[in-house]
Amino acid sequence: MANGLSLECQDCGYVGMDDGSDGFFYCQRCGAQADGIRDTAVDNDEMLLTKENLGSVFQRRVTVVKPEPITLSQPLSQFWEKLQQADDAEAGDGVGPTEPADFGTGPRKLGYEDYYSEIRKRYVMGVQIMIELQVKALVEKFNVCPIIVGVIEPVWLRFVASTKLFSDDWADEAINESESQVQGVTEGVKVRAEHKSEPHNLLGKRSVMIWYQAVSKTIPLYFSLVISFLACHLAREPILSTDIIKWTLEGKLPYFAAFVEIDEKIGSPTNACPLSSSRMFRPTKAISMQKLESLAAGIAQEIGLELPPVNFYAIASRYLKQLSLPVNIILPHACRIYEWSMPPEMWFSANEFRLPTRAFVLSILIVSIRILYDIHGFGKWEMSLSCAVKRKNGKGLKVNNDDELSQPSSSHSDVDDSVAVHYTKRPEQSNLDATEILVLLHSKYNELIDTSDHGKDLKEYLKYCKDVVFAGVELSFEDQEEDKIIEDLWNFYHNKEDHKPSELCSLSPNSLHKRPRDDSQSKSNKTKKPKGEITPDPKEPHKDREIRRMKSNMEENKFCYIPPRKRVKRHDYLHYTRKKGDGVYVYAAHADYYILLRSCARVAQLDVRSMHAAVLSFERRLVWLEKNIQQSLKQMPCNEDCQLCHDDNNDNSVNLSKLNL
Repeated sequence: MANGLSLECQDCGYVGMDDGSDGFFYCQRCGAQADGIRDTAVDNDEMLLTKENLGSVFQRRVTVVKPEPITLSQPLSQFWEKLQQADDAEAGDGVGPTEPADFGTGPRKLGYEDYYSEIRKRYVMGVQIMIELQVKALVEKFNVCPIIVGVIEPVWLRFVASTKLFSDDWADEAINESESQVQGVTEGVKVRAEHKSEPHNLLGKRSVMIWYQAVSKTIPLYFSLVISFLACHLAREPILSTDIIKWTLEGKLPYFAAFVEIDEKIGSPTNACPLSSSRMFRPTKAISMQKLESLAAGIAQEIGLELPPVNFYAIASRYLKQLSLPVNIILPHACRIYEWSMPPEMWFSANEFRLPTRAFVLSILIVSIRILYDIHGFGKWEMSLSCAVKRKNGKGLKVNNDDELSQPSSSHSDVDDSVAVHYTKRPEQSNLDATEILVLLHSKYNELIDTSDHGKDLKEYLKYCKDVVFAGVELSFEDQEEDKIIEDLWNFYHNKEDHKPSELCSLSPNSLHKRPRDDSQSKSNKTKKPKGEITPDPKEPHKDREIRRMKSNMEENKFCYIPPRKRVKRHDYLHYTRKKGDGVYVYAAHADYYILLRSCARVAQLDVRSMHAAVLSFERRLVWLEKNIQQSLKQMPCNEDCQLCHDDNNDNSVNLSKLNL
């Protein structure tokens, strides 16, 4: 029997035909059956293929059926093709079938390997599709640079390879681990009739569920958010962990409802993987903001990826715009401090309990604003309260900060001024007004709350429930009557919203004169005040009332109010400390600093005390840098030819703490 022929394929033009063991020859490249060639099971010496007898042989064409994956009803994605090719290259030996197959056989019986291979492939592909949907939403909805599409591919593939999920002994290790977790003698679980064909462990538990739990534990669904966030960080995009979590909860970033699109792409469950897409790819909870950064750093360490620091310029510019502060004045000053100090907190850390990077970005902004605006406990916010009262009386007082700071007073500051570090006063050409900035931050504090879009009106909320909360939920049968009721109620709601202003006009004249049944009860309810609320005194001055409210707000966040500094000895940068009393730390601060601190904390969605701890940590780093640089400059070897060294010998050393950073 001939094993092969050196003939040209009529379809693709390739020279080379293989024997198909069925009497016909097929192209080695495209698999097309050769026309006019047939194996007659005779000796080659008895039958010679020539041009004369080549056309006389029986001719027919049989369509070659190419093998397809069992589960995938849609074309594979670009990432998955590479993973599939690598897995197939390891599994196949290139020899092909070694035994003849019988005709008319039924469906192949699934084996042990078919189950775990199908489960892990289907799960990894579903998570990958979720990542692709998230990247698409980031580019199209949030104007993220399309470079993340190319960045995310090697990161995801290297991470999957690092998990050893596709190793040969992964399935056996998962089964052994499930059996070793049970201690003592236990009774086996009764196997259900519909699951008898599936493999089980020694305790009678379904191996399908064991492998699914193992693969979902190795690559949780929220890792898709981590990979997407890591790609944005590598692309130097100012996307924060707060943005990823917010867009996820709002449904703008495919996560909770992504299983609907995943089911459309990978198809319905198969015999080897009978779990539905809703069960496999529908998350039950969201990841925390703090854990998102730590997991991103952990994945980078796992795959050996060196991460850059956060994009300070873009993030700081964004925060200044949210706070309505002058970007062109504050940002250059903050960038100089950042470039000089280069704090290590600007890199992601795998420590989940470390403060996030956004806290230290705002710490640099707070230090810059305090230096430029001269916010060091001089009571400029308290001064604005007096000015507001005088403006109401028509006197129109103009505040002069330099004159007010020089006025003596008998009160004493609660902060030790001896620990202050000298700094250079703000430049005169900046023409900054600290009073206006503090009043602006104080008035906009409640507006800085980041609310979701679906909580604004009922229409958006219902759409959110339909697309996210109850995504994929449909009736098991079509009920036209129920659909009609829903449509009528929806139209009734719209009509009611349109005629809401004229609701009182539709009431009858008699109904307007009727006394409500619970009139007395409603009046009594209006007079009741919430427990713990202090009734404002109408005779209390406006300034005292606002200061009392500020003290109450500071006490809620474990802060202690310090009166403005009066006996000012040194106009230096004021450092705040925390003291431990009654088992807890008490943070003492002036109102000026607290107003700036709490506004930045709300923008970063952090606790005020955590924001204060980040500021104290960064200030200690600046003091340490200045101290060590001064000592290094003094210990430098002198050179007679260097004019700078001659100046150092004359005790004219450079003091970096006096520079306008």
